[in-house]
Order: sequence, then structure tokens, then C-alpha cells
Amino acid sequence: MARELPKYMALVGWVKDQIIGNHLPYGEKFYSENEIGEMFGVSRQTVRQAIGILEQEGFVERRRGSGTYVVYGSRKSRQPTMNIGVISTYLDSYIFPAIIKGIDLVLAGQGYTMQLVLTHNKVENETRALTTMLEKDVDGIIVEPTKSGLPNPNTALYGEIRARKIPLLFFNAYYPGMDFPHVSLNDRAAGQMAARCLIRAGHRKIAGMFQSDDLQGHLRYAGYVDALTEAGIEVNSGNILWFVTEDIPYLAEDFHRIERCLRDCTGMVCYNDQIASGIVPELRKNGILIPDMLSVTGIDNAEIAALCEVPLTTVAHPMEKLGETAARNILRLIADPLFDATIEFDPRLVRRSSVRELCTDLSEKFEL
Repeated sequence: MARELPKYMALVGWVKDQIIGNHLPYGEKFYSENEIGEMFGVSRQTVRQAIGILEQEGFVERRRGSGTYVVYGSRKSRQPTMNIGVISTYLDSYIFPAIIKGIDLVLAGQGYTMQLVLTHNKVENETRALTTMLEKDVDGIIVEPTKSGLPNPNTALYGEIRARKIPLLFFNAYYPGMDFPHVSLNDRAAGQMAARCLIRAGHRKIAGMFQSDDLQGHLRYAGYVDALTEAGIEVNSGNILWFVTEDIPYLAEDFHRIERCLRDCTGMVCYNDQIASGIVPELRKNGILIPDMLSVTGIDNAEIAALCEVPLTTVAHPMEKLGETAARNILRLIADPLFDATIEFDPRLVRRSSVRELCTDLSEKFEL
């Protein structure tokens, strides 16, 4: 009587059959250990033994922090269209012209055409944009997520993009829980750097204004909290003003809301330079002089930071370089779906005149 195969070898045989039969094609993310264990009623140790053998034989590859991927076989041939879809929230203002310029520069240099669609940070527009990209059968898609701080209603469309094996890369932000690469500023480090700048200047009561419907706002707030916590400063929720995209045109007009946030504060971290430059004139109109009475930092180093009536100390966004990197990485993903395309750029402080030095006691602790 033939001996029954060990469970891990039976699992190895099943996986090989799935891969060779193209049910698990090249580049596909493999099931997690827990998923395989539940499917076959085996222990995680058994699963690990099987994956170890499959990896040794060149069927799968484990990538730290990402998962296990099929590396056996070849990609299905597909006639390229030489079109890359680009979905951006905005185009002709703030940091977006430089980002889009960087993307177009690289794509055009490689013979690709950019198919650009704007969402104006509205989820229904993202739905239409993704549908358009699927209809055009583009070779790859570069997306700035819409309202990335909120649950995304377009998960089915993103699932369809993945099912069709269309390479996709997010820029500026990403949707937590979606396993697509992204190219962005390290926003948590940027928020930390902006707050550290104020702490280093001697400020201990520091307010913050952050956007709640975009992931960048959450990460920049987290960095702000990191900086205050490491300096032994209590985070006071009364000094935090949260807003959404639709609030932005009216923020400066709602001065009482800003005033409540600033109570007893000598410093303030703003979500970005657009917000900071918008409230500085309103603060002056209401008798709060920058930086004599309140020091303000922005993030992004957009053109308006230098043009603000009080030039803003800010944290630089790579803008054009970010766009160029996003374009290069989507082309590399087209060539190799296993390429690790995620990059987060380190922040850099740009000092101007919106921060007043109260003291220098903390300068050595917080090197910037």
C-alpha cells in the first residue's frame, strides 16, 4: 500500500498544479498563511514548510512587508497601447502643475501618452475616472486617491483593475488596505518636522489645523503628535481644528473657530501652505500678528509659501521629482509586476520669517 503524502507535500503539489495551470498566474499575490491554513485545515507550520519548498523550487517569492507572490511562468502577452492613465484631484493650482509636469516629462520621453482625468476630490468623479481608464485599456494607471482619509466606495473598480493585471500606482497618498504601491512625501515625518521646528524655537503651546478626509491630514497630525509627545508636551484636542475639503473656501471666514483652536497658543502647524497662507491675513485683521504673537508653519513649500504676506516656514514637497518618480515606477511595474515601486520622500525644512524664536533651550535635542 502506497504511503499517504505528508500534508505539506500535498499542499506543495496542489499549489504547483494551480500555478502551472495558470489559475495562479505570474505576478499574482499568493494566499496568506492564515488563508491557506483555513482552506486546507492545516497548521501554519505546515503552510510554512510548503511555502519554503515552493520558494526553493522557484514557484513563489516572499517579499518582506508585502506577502508572497507567484514568480513561476510568464506574463500573458498583451498588445501595449502606449497610454498611461493619470487620475489627479487637481491640475492647475498649488503643487499639482509641477507633479503633472514631472509625470508627463518622463512618459513623453519614453514614447507614452498621458490620459489625464481630474476628480476635484469627489468620489463620484473618481468612479467615472476609473471606469474611463478601464474602457481605454491603458497600460498602467497613476492615481491620486480621492478623500483617502475615508472608506473608499470604488473598491470594486480597483478590484477589476487588479483582476485585469493593469499596473497601478498611487501618488501623494494611498488607500489603507489596498495593496498597491505609492509614491509620496513621508507625511508623518513632515508633520513631525513642522511641529519640531516650533518646539525647537521654544514654543510649548502649539495648535494644529489638519484635513480629515485625506490620509495626508491623518499622517501629518500623527507626526505633530509624535513631536509633542517626545518633547513632553500634552496634546490638547481643544487646540486641534479638523476640516474637510468642502470647508476650505470658508475656513478663513470662520475666524471664531480658528480663535478657539488658538487659545493660549504661541505656535501653529497648518496642514499645508494653502491653509496657512489663507489664514495669515485673517489673523492679522483680527489683531494676531505673525510671527510676533503667533508662529506658523506650513507643509509643501508651494509657491504661495514664499509669496505669503509673511513668508512661511514650511516643509518641502518634492513635487516635480515625485511626479517623475511615479512615472518611472509605473513603467517599471509594467515591465516587472514584482518591482517594489513604493517610495516615500524624506522631508526638508525651509526656513522663512513666520516662526519667532522664543528661546533655544531645545535646539540640541531637536536637530532639523
